[in-house]
Amino acid sequence: MASSTSSKINRLLKIWPSGAVAVLPWLEKQGVYQQLVHKYETTSWVRRVGRGAYAKAGDKVEWTGGLYAIQEQMGLPIHAGGKTALQMQGYAHFLPMGKDTTVSLFGLPDIKLPAWFKQYHWGIKVRYTTTNLFAGESDQGLTKKDMGFYVVTVSTPERAMMEVLYGVPNEESYEEAKLLMEGLTTLRPRVVQALLEHCASVKVKRLFMVIAESCRHVWVKKLDISKVDFGKGKRMLVRGGRFDSKYNITVPDTEAGRSARGERT
Repeated sequence: MASSTSSKINRLLKIWPSGAVAVLPWLEKQGVYQQLVHKYETTSWVRRVGRGAYAKAGDKVEWTGGLYAIQEQMGLPIHAGGKTALQMQGYAHFLPMGKDTTVSLFGLPDIKLPAWFKQYHWGIKVRYTTTNLFAGESDQGLTKKDMGFYVVTVSTPERAMMEVLYGVPNEESYEEAKLLMEGLTTLRPRVVQALLEHCASVKVKRLFMVIAESCRHVWVKKLDISKVDFGKGKRMLVRGGRFDSKYNITVPDTEAGRSARGERT
């Protein structure tokens, strides 16, 4: 019996990716039921991350290891997006990465973030946004990011930028969004086009085009905006800003602010 238990834990440790969380339903699929998990816990083979979630003893587990379990073991459509996805793919070098970092996760309106993930101390702040931003095409614009021992699903730069704009102005600033867009010189027109056509937010689509055109990126010229539904009527992001007559939206006048700062210096 002891030999059987020993071989089972050895087999489990081999298929359990380093740095990843394992949830109880997945462990049970490997033939490791709750009673046996408890035994492994008392004998220091595994440690509890939260209710029904575990890490290998001695393993350093970060939030991406928890996200891996959410995606691959629980099958929940939750992904890293917005500024976080841009950072993970090297598009936001100027943004701070440390203990005060906010990690942006996105999911559909009826999908809840597991309690064990919310309650565990990852060393970062977690912002979970539920939205139908791409109605009917919720998995469009997603890609895989290799984390070494496991892979997680994140937004492509094209989708991530639109997710940033979804949070403007309440969670993200227009100025920072523009700074991020300035660095996106290699976005793929085909991907941008598809996302714009399926995006459910008029604000996001208008903002995306206003900022992209102001950055004068080459890929912008390859878009066919006649196929994009920009809605009707005017939108106002801020009062007293600059009105863009092409996309019918009032945005912060960053040029005026810049010239005013220049005059003071």
